[in-house]
Amino acid sequence: MATLVLAPSALRRDVTLIGLVGVAHSVSHFSQLLLAPLFPWLKAEFGVSYSQLGFLLTVFFVTSCAMQAASGFLVDRYGPRPVLFGGLALLGLAALGYSASSSYAMLAAFSVLAGVGNGVFHPVDYTLLNKRVAKARLGHAYSVHGITGSLGWALAPALLVPVTLASSWRTALVCAAVLCFAVLALLWWRRDELSLGDAAAQPAAPAAAAGSPAAGAASPAPAEHPLAFLANRAVWLCFAFFFFYAGALSVVQSFAPQSAAQLHDVPAHLAAMCLTIYMVCAAAGMAVGGFLLSDPSRCERIVAVAFAVAATVALTLGFAPVPALAVPLLFGLMGLATGVSGPSRDLLVKSATPAHASGRVYGVVYGGLDIGQALVPLLIGALMDHGALRSVWVALALLQAVLVFSAFRVRRAPGSRGRGVQPA
Repeated sequence: MATLVLAPSALRRDVTLIGLVGVAHSVSHFSQLLLAPLFPWLKAEFGVSYSQLGFLLTVFFVTSCAMQAASGFLVDRYGPRPVLFGGLALLGLAALGYSASSSYAMLAAFSVLAGVGNGVFHPVDYTLLNKRVAKARLGHAYSVHGITGSLGWALAPALLVPVTLASSWRTALVCAAVLCFAVLALLWWRRDELSLGDAAAQPAAPAAAAGSPAAGAASPAPAEHPLAFLANRAVWLCFAFFFFYAGALSVVQSFAPQSAAQLHDVPAHLAAMCLTIYMVCAAAGMAVGGFLLSDPSRCERIVAVAFAVAATVALTLGFAPVPALAVPLLFGLMGLATGVSGPSRDLLVKSATPAHASGRVYGVVYGGLDIGQALVPLLIGALMDHGALRSVWVALALLQAVLVFSAFRVRRAPGSRGRGVQPA
């Protein structure tokens, strides 16, 4: 009878936590695209090249990578909640700073501030989900986490471009800052839901009672060095996987719509829709991917098939005579395939994560995201400046092809929990 009373409460707690974490995650992804949709206006305003605009993303993601690794240790030591609040506040301040920028140097400086704010989210989010959400709902938690991130990406161009067209890019960035601070206020109001509470206090295994034979016989385990997890090969394979994943994503977010528009004579209003359609379809794919994780042993196959489809679509956009009206649809198909891989991708990382070092592992592994998004825009921006439009799609397809093979390497790596992993 007690179970019947407690189960709804546990479900409600999990749903609330997943929702709050998801809202925060959407702001992180939204803030990653504060500048990219505004590149045409920023290029004209500051008289810079695509390579220079790509460098702003490099500054953002290099800073985010450094902060992500550091914030993992902060989360393990101080808990996720204060780190999360600090990150959201910095993103709001950075958006205000962008809106007031009068030079390219100011944009670069506020890209540093935004990168610091963005760097906290993955260690915070996955620590909360892994430690607070029931095993049976963890696959769906990963799915919602990915969906909200994709919706944050989709919201950025959908909000910033219309406001810019109606007013100015500066007004659009002020609106972005208001959104960041509104979410911070919401999470502060529900801050008790974001505490690890008794979940953090519970030991991993029941301790022997004081004075019992087991208590007397067992000697304390030697303390593990805080950096011992870095010897786990699976951690570094996950890092490499996310590097290539982020590189592919940065191509889509930064320059693929402009490249497709020029290759296929896509009208400006359709080209502006491509990224939003991609992200909305990616969110739908995340929902499908959460249900596919009913059998965790097939997660690497899901990732491989999904990126094989995405690479095929990329080559089609680069080389086939595609009608202009079909271009947004192909972006949607590529986003759907990529989204399906999301929950399985997260479970692969879970299989390489020691429970006692969750924040640190996620900080390092997801640093691969930031480095990939920092370096690849430099290459793609140079290709765009030289008019090598088809090469943009070749680069994207190659990055996606690498992900097909790397998924299997992560699962089978020494140090991974392997095929028997459960979403615990």
